[in-house]
Amino acid sequence: MKFKLKWIVVALIGIAIVIGLVLFMNYQQAKSNGSESVSYNEEQTAIFAGGCFWCMEPPFEKLVGVESVVSGYTGGEEVNPAYNDVASGKTGHLESVIITFDPEVISYEELLEVFWRQVDPTDADGQFVDRGPQYATAIFYTNEKQKELAEASKQNMQDSGIFEGELVTPIRQAMTFYEAEEYHQDYYLKSEQRYEYYRDRSGRDQFIDKTWGNQPELEIESYTKYSEQELRDKLTDLQFEVTQNDATEPAFNNKYDKNEEDGIYVDIVSGEPLFSSLDKFDSKTGWPSFTQPLETSNIIEIEDFTLGTKRMEVRSRHGNSHLGHVFEDGPEPTGLRYCMNSASLRFIPKEDLEKEGYGKYVELFS
Repeated sequence: MKFKLKWIVVALIGIAIVIGLVLFMNYQQAKSNGSESVSYNEEQTAIFAGGCFWCMEPPFEKLVGVESVVSGYTGGEEVNPAYNDVASGKTGHLESVIITFDPEVISYEELLEVFWRQVDPTDADGQFVDRGPQYATAIFYTNEKQKELAEASKQNMQDSGIFEGELVTPIRQAMTFYEAEEYHQDYYLKSEQRYEYYRDRSGRDQFIDKTWGNQPELEIESYTKYSEQELRDKLTDLQFEVTQNDATEPAFNNKYDKNEEDGIYVDIVSGEPLFSSLDKFDSKTGWPSFTQPLETSNIIEIEDFTLGTKRMEVRSRHGNSHLGHVFEDGPEPTGLRYCMNSASLRFIPKEDLEKEGYGKYVELFS
C-alpha cells in the first residue's frame, strides 16, 4: 500500500511539473508576442533610449506638457520585434521610450535636460545592472532642429564636467518605433512592488544621487507628489479612503451620480482631466458612469483580483488615484462602462473651464 501511495505521489508531482512548464511556456509566449509600429508628429515627439524602459517612463510622465510616454523598441531593422528577441541583443533594437509633448508647454531642450539626469552616458555597453547593446543609451532625433539641439546639449553636458569620462551616447536619426507589449507599459504603476524591487537593486538611483545630488534642481513644472499628511489635509476622509485605499463610496448617495451639467471631471488629487459630461450616462448602478475617458493618456487600467474574479481597476496616471473600474457592459459607441467614484472626481462646469485653466475643452461644448 505504501509502495502504491509513493508512486501515486510521484505521478502527481510529475503531472504538476508538466502543467507548470506548459503554463510557463504559454506565459512566456504571451509576454513576448510582437509589437506594432507607432506613428507620430515629429514636432511633438522625443525618442530616448536609456536602458530599461520601465525606469525611463516615470521621470517624463510626471512633467506638465508631456501627453504620453510609451515604452518600445527602435534602432534595429527587424520588423515587429518581440521582447524576447530584443532582449537577446540580436535584433539591433534598443529599449526606448517615445514621448509625445506639447511644445507650447514644455520644450525639447527641457526634455533633453531630464534625459541626461536618468542615465550614465559614459557607458556604451548597457545601463547599470542591464548589460548589452539593447540597453545602451541613444537620442533619436526626428528632424534637423532636434539634431542640432541634441548635439549642443550633449556638448554642454561634456563641458560641464558632471560626468567622469567621455559621453558616448550617440545621436541618431529616428527609425521606426515599435510599441512594446502591453504588460511593459506603465510597469511602475501596474506592478509597483516588483518595479521598486528591481529599481532599488539596479544601481540607477545610486548613480543618479552620486552624480546629481549636489546639482541645482531643474525648474520644469511637474505634477505634485503629495505626502500622506498633505493628502489627508487636502481631502475629506471619504476622498482619502477611495483614492488612496481603493475604497468604494455608497451607491446612489454620492455627489455626481445624478449630475447632468455640462463640463468635465478631473482627478480630485492632481487635477488632470479624466472624463466629459458628453460621455456620461445613467448606468442605473448608483455611480457616475462614462462610455470613454476624455484623455486616455491620463487613465491607467490594472488587473484587479480582490473580489476573487478579474476586474479592470481604473487609476489616474499623475495622481495615481483609485477612480473605479471599467466593465464591458456599457452602451454604444464603445460598449464600455467606466464606473467611477464621485469622491475621486472634481466637476468643472463648462462656464468655469477657462478660468480654471481648462480652456482647451471649451470648444467641446460649443
